[in-house]
Amino acid sequence: MNPPESAALRALIDERYRELERRCRAAGVPLHDDAGVAERIRRTLLASDFAFDTWCRQPQLLSPQGLDRLRSGADAGARIDALPLPDDEAGCMAALRRFRHAEALRLVFRDVNALDELPETLSATSVLYESLLGKALAWAGEAMAARYGRSRDAQGTLQHLLVIGFGKLGGSELNFSSDIDLVFAYPHGGQSDGARPLDNSEYFVRLGRQLVRLLNEPTMDGICARVDMRLRPFGNAGRLALSFAAMEQYYQSEGRDWERYAWIKARPVAGDRADGKQLQELLRPFVYRKYLDYTAFAGLREMKALIDAEVARKDLADNLKLGPGGIREIEFIVQLVQLIRGGREPSLRVRGLLPALAACEARGHIGAQRARRLREAYVLLRRAENRVQMLRDAQTHDIPDDALSRERIARSLDYADWDTLDAALAEHRAIVSEEFAAVLMPEHGRVAAAPVADVRLWERACDETLDAATLEASGFVPAAELADALLKLPQASAVRAMSPRSRERLDRLLPQLLGAARATPAPVPALLRLCRLMQAVARRSSYLALLDEQPAARRRLVRLFADSAFLAERVIAQPLLLDDVLDPRIDQLPFRRADIAAEISRVLGALDERDAETELERITEFRSSTAFRLGLAFNDGRVDAEATARRLAALAESVVGAVLALAERDLAARHGRLPGEGSGFAVLGYGSLGGEELGFASDLDLVFVFDGQRAQAMSDGERPLEGYRWYQRLAQRVMNWLTVLTRAGRLYEVDTRLRPDGSKGLLVSSLDAFVAYQQSRAWTWEHQALLRARPVAGDAALGAELAAVRRDILAVPREHAAVLADVASMRQRWRAERDRSDERQFDLKQGLGGLLDIEFALQGLVLAHAAQQPQLLGVTANAALIEACRGAGLLDAEQAATLAAAHAELLRRALACTLDLRSRLAPRDAPLEQLRASVRGVTDALGFAFAPAAEASAPR
Repeated sequence: MNPPESAALRALIDERYRELERRCRAAGVPLHDDAGVAERIRRTLLASDFAFDTWCRQPQLLSPQGLDRLRSGADAGARIDALPLPDDEAGCMAALRRFRHAEALRLVFRDVNALDELPETLSATSVLYESLLGKALAWAGEAMAARYGRSRDAQGTLQHLLVIGFGKLGGSELNFSSDIDLVFAYPHGGQSDGARPLDNSEYFVRLGRQLVRLLNEPTMDGICARVDMRLRPFGNAGRLALSFAAMEQYYQSEGRDWERYAWIKARPVAGDRADGKQLQELLRPFVYRKYLDYTAFAGLREMKALIDAEVARKDLADNLKLGPGGIREIEFIVQLVQLIRGGREPSLRVRGLLPALAACEARGHIGAQRARRLREAYVLLRRAENRVQMLRDAQTHDIPDDALSRERIARSLDYADWDTLDAALAEHRAIVSEEFAAVLMPEHGRVAAAPVADVRLWERACDETLDAATLEASGFVPAAELADALLKLPQASAVRAMSPRSRERLDRLLPQLLGAARATPAPVPALLRLCRLMQAVARRSSYLALLDEQPAARRRLVRLFADSAFLAERVIAQPLLLDDVLDPRIDQLPFRRADIAAEISRVLGALDERDAETELERITEFRSSTAFRLGLAFNDGRVDAEATARRLAALAESVVGAVLALAERDLAARHGRLPGEGSGFAVLGYGSLGGEELGFASDLDLVFVFDGQRAQAMSDGERPLEGYRWYQRLAQRVMNWLTVLTRAGRLYEVDTRLRPDGSKGLLVSSLDAFVAYQQSRAWTWEHQALLRARPVAGDAALGAELAAVRRDILAVPREHAAVLADVASMRQRWRAERDRSDERQFDLKQGLGGLLDIEFALQGLVLAHAAQQPQLLGVTANAALIEACRGAGLLDAEQAATLAAAHAELLRRALACTLDLRSRLAPRDAPLEQLRASVRGVTDALGFAFAPAAEASAPR
């Protein structure tokens, strides 16, 4: 419990309460001191001189009806329509001001008596001013119409003034005594239709002036709202109202970084909301760029520098809004994320600070702990700011100097005294300062000077005096190819066409890259790849800004370019992946098929245009980003090989499903759908996709199957197709879209040769034809392949039928010795054709004792025993098959452990080879030789003669 208030404060409250009683008696207003009314009035008097002054002027607000209004949870929007405005300007202004005072008093009363939480108070304050704007605009519009008629465009369509609210009003988080930042616009040119017509440009300027006057002009009742029009194009020098076309032209050609920050919160607050939506769509590309936009850092620094200069000039260090650790720094932290990523992630395009912070947290861009600290600081700072302004209805963000005012603010916020509140504010502001410094920290890292020697190396490359000997002396050996690459880089057309600002970034960046590459185990390959990347991003200032602004990203990129040729090539081909280098967020990635599919749906749902080409491009970007992050996680040792391969398979499965859905939609739009439930079309995944063991560069083995009973039916579109042709076109479309090269790259290479009759067979088979082939004409190796097959996309009912057919076919009793002989024969044939092992290197996949020996042995065991042990058919992945065979008694514990360990290590080495763009050939070191020998020991013991007798003891 807080100690009692000071004698001075108690005397102030008592005196003012008695004065209110006197005023009520004089006005004949009954003041009922019951049900806690007196306590709530006294608490309001504690917090606000403005409340006391308003009650003195309007004692009727203390009547039972007035108190009901103060206690009401309904905001001003529920009462504004009942407000009559006199025809004369003075009467209108007086009515608007009295309404504002009464509603502002309600806000104070509810806030200080804990009847509203902070978000409700800020929202209700915003609604109050939005309501006043709407009411005043309607009055001003009628006054203009009476003199000049109504505005119309060239076609005679009525035109309306659009009022756009910025800042706290736009974000629906207005503080008590804030000014309101407005911009006026109108859709089209034209003129009014009255007896004295005005051109629309003049008409809306006059209407805007009248609106500002109604709200901002001081009268004996004070002002209604402090209006600030300086955010309009060209500021105070610009016209008060502009057409949409003029607005668009200004922001395209003249718009500055700080204006992008301002427009994040902008929204229509009066006028035609449909017009407002149209304007926002026109300007969205200015605010939110198509690609990740790290140039936003520069705008943030410029604004922060201006604010810091003002803080120093006016001694505003303790200012709750602008001072260090203040409200503005929290806004900058969140808005920076919004500007960088909002073009790609529409869920971040929200206006209020707290909703925007929640969105950034939900997408993983601001961690949960950081978000909590920022949220708590923001709530306390905004509550304190509101109390400071409620005290005297003053537009201030500074804590008063006198002890009594400070005590009043502290106690109204339920702090025992000012010192306790001051300590809490200091603690939270220190946290905000720390968080904001962390955002700007990359700048300090960036400006740390590169070594003079590296600066000189880049200067010599630019003036074409660099040679290989100089590079080798600086640690890059051999340097002939690298010297040539560095000399060509400044002369590249993309580099020569750079803007001065971008070229400055490049000149700052290259010496840093030289030093960072030298420190890696592979300096020459790393720097060669970096030179190619610089050419690729030379025309994209945002990517240069990312590397210039983010030392952590720069260091990680250089390490990656030294460690992984495969991932480096991906970044060079798709610079959008630079964002993943900066922020891998592996823990945020969806890994289950359903989660990945949901994320793809979210990505597609965020598109402004839903055409197949755009959607396919976004799916490709998503696939590339997710696979790249998995590559980073594996390369860093955060995820093992089996989990990586399984997640890559889940990603591919989801992508195939998404592409199939697009293809179905496109085909249905052209030709309609076939009768019946579902599509009657399914995709079987074979090989590494079916076996959930996909590599980073694996192709997809797919087989397409349709419901033959629908083959003779006709689709129901304007251009109907026979069922078989419909399915054939669907399969062709899926194939084409999976393999087509888009601006974002290619999704996958696809192999359909495992279909019935291989490459000689039809691209798509009916279920009956598929079953007949598997039962009567398929070879043992094709049943081996079927073991790894599973439905990955399409009609769920048909997929279930295919799964049942697979089980029936594979569960046919087989002669054990014949199975072992067939499997061994096929394995020997594959090795003879494909094994690239020699005395020094071992083929991890095809070599004797390699991955395919494990896979073929497991397939042979399952084929030989599935009739007696049907549970073996429930899994397709090798790791799961090892465990299933152990559970069925086909492998003992030691054999299962041997195969599991060998499979995991061989897969790890194979994926590592891919990441380094090497074929899957590994030096024959002792651990590898021991591993393959252990695999051979198990397969020999199981009866699989994978090596001819004459070769059994040879290195291969």
